[in-house]
Amino acid sequence: MLFILISLTLLAASGLAAFCLKRFDAVANYLGGLGAVFSGCIGLTGLFIVFNGSKFKELNLFWSLPYASFSLAIDSLSALFLLPIFVLTVFSAIYGVEYLRHFYGKKNIGSAWLFFNFLVLGMILVVIARNAVLFLVAWEIMSLSSFFLVLFENEKKGVLKAGLIYLTATHIGTLFLMVMFILLSKSSGSFDFFGVKAIESGITSSIIFLCALIGFGTKAGFMPLHIWLPEAHPAAPCHVSALMSGVMIKTGIYGIVRVISFLSMPPVWWGYTLISIGIFSGILGILFALAQHDLKRLLAYSSIENIGIITLSLGFGVLGMSLNDSLLIVLGFSAGLLHVVNHAFFKGLLFLAAGAVLHTTGTCQIDRLGGLLKKMPVTGACFLVGAVAICGLPPLNGFISEFLIYLTCFKSLFSTISVSIVSLSAIGSLALIGALAVACFTKVFGVIFLGLARSNSPQKGIEPGLLMRLSMVVLSVGCVILGLVFPFVLKLFQSAVFDITGLSLNIISSNLIEAVNPLRFVVIAAFLLFLLIVAISLLRKRLLIRRNLKSVSTWDCGYSDSEQVIQYTASSYVEPLLCFFKGILRTQKQGSELKGYFPDNSFFKTETFDFFGNSLFRPALKVIHQLAGRLTCLQHGRTQFYILYIFFTLLVLLIWKL
Repeated sequence: MLFILISLTLLAASGLAAFCLKRFDAVANYLGGLGAVFSGCIGLTGLFIVFNGSKFKELNLFWSLPYASFSLAIDSLSALFLLPIFVLTVFSAIYGVEYLRHFYGKKNIGSAWLFFNFLVLGMILVVIARNAVLFLVAWEIMSLSSFFLVLFENEKKGVLKAGLIYLTATHIGTLFLMVMFILLSKSSGSFDFFGVKAIESGITSSIIFLCALIGFGTKAGFMPLHIWLPEAHPAAPCHVSALMSGVMIKTGIYGIVRVISFLSMPPVWWGYTLISIGIFSGILGILFALAQHDLKRLLAYSSIENIGIITLSLGFGVLGMSLNDSLLIVLGFSAGLLHVVNHAFFKGLLFLAAGAVLHTTGTCQIDRLGGLLKKMPVTGACFLVGAVAICGLPPLNGFISEFLIYLTCFKSLFSTISVSIVSLSAIGSLALIGALAVACFTKVFGVIFLGLARSNSPQKGIEPGLLMRLSMVVLSVGCVILGLVFPFVLKLFQSAVFDITGLSLNIISSNLIEAVNPLRFVVIAAFLLFLLIVAISLLRKRLLIRRNLKSVSTWDCGYSDSEQVIQYTASSYVEPLLCFFKGILRTQKQGSELKGYFPDNSFFKTETFDFFGNSLFRPALKVIHQLAGRLTCLQHGRTQFYILYIFFTLLVLLIWKL
């Protein structure tokens, strides 16, 4: 616990120091950034000790706040979520030091690092808090810090709206969390997590579960509670987007898993509910990503897709708990937790690469880019690694966790008829999600990094500074290494599954062998394929080294006047898929009539709106606004009436308490 406390102290101290020295941009930048980097490294040192089997003592300090205690502890489940938090903090901070230089003299750099460091501090406290009040305080620190980071470039169009939507959504979620913790405390007799025993299934436990789904699902980005996510992620600075998408939304997943660990023998419908949410969020998330024109917005919707995949896997774990199927429990929870870690690496990498593109070209509009691979080879290569990983292709880390989820679904095919039907649905959904993800990211990489420049913006493209490149390269290497070594270190997940379910470690270990053995052969085969590709590339380079090579234009069916305007756009590349799913996406098209073989002054534009926002939340907010307008008569400015309101409220609370 000492290392974690040092890490928390360093985060707070460096953030406050950067804020106090905000007049000196460079000093504040390096002070805040280095504080976050060293804090992450110290935290990783502490986690290394945990993973080596050392048990941390719990920390319990008195706190005068009602029902609160400063109770902290690190178990294996907390450590597993802390790992991506610390890793991504280190490399997002390194990247951020270079990224924020562009804002010297324009923005308050000290404030940016204050909120960045407190965002990390809040996430750490959320994962290690063992008291409901302390958890909610940490949750608010995390939410408010990220809110101010979203508003960093508030002069841009849509940023204030994005911040307001995020603040509203996160506090609606917090309201449900408060109800959940009150019900938990009523059932256990304490607001401390240590005092929560396994709560028997019943109406109360089901209400607790549903409150957790809504409260934590809002933060995680479950559809249709995701409405804030595609607005806030594109608005925030790119190193903040990497942290929010890579790890902050996972605190919602952590909360759901932690609450499940409090509730014994969940009903079967809990598992079916999680699986349904996973399928729904996964398919719709990648469909909306496919239709986007803004790179960061596309990546935000892709995060919803991956949260769906994680939730689907956890649903099978809960289903296993309901059916007392140890194999389903172990594979379901292990696969979900593994994807939590893997997603942090490749999604953080993709947002950092998107930031490099935005930093040098000034735009994230996909159709305004093109040909950047020649100007930004390191960024292009890193983005390609992230794209391959997020598509679940071997031999990278995304493939490993998705393979394990497939294995979980196939193993559950031989259970009851209802479970078999759900498993077949999950397998079909995962296959559809994977195919759409490949289409989405071939579109992104092809249009942005290949071909010719589609506007003047790519002409300004150059590789970013050393610190930004270093962060991307290390995370790229991490995606490769995790894909190759995870089958051999899956034992790290044994203790985490034990913390959730209480199964004996022997049973967990024996069931994990079901996953480890096939994964080893798959990874070895993928590694040999990777070596073969490298060998062929080196052989080709050696054979061509003595030959005179010349560059010629690409053969284009005899049409020699190739221009950027005749290239595929992002919209045209995915047009067949968007047409197939037009009933869901409701893409709006605008364009002029084409006349002649070489039409001039023609245009075509597509735009896909999030129908949840337009059809669900906007009408609901309109009704709320109308109701609120009728209550304005209570705000008449007379102090004596306000005092009377308080008096009657206290009187009602006193009567209820008695």
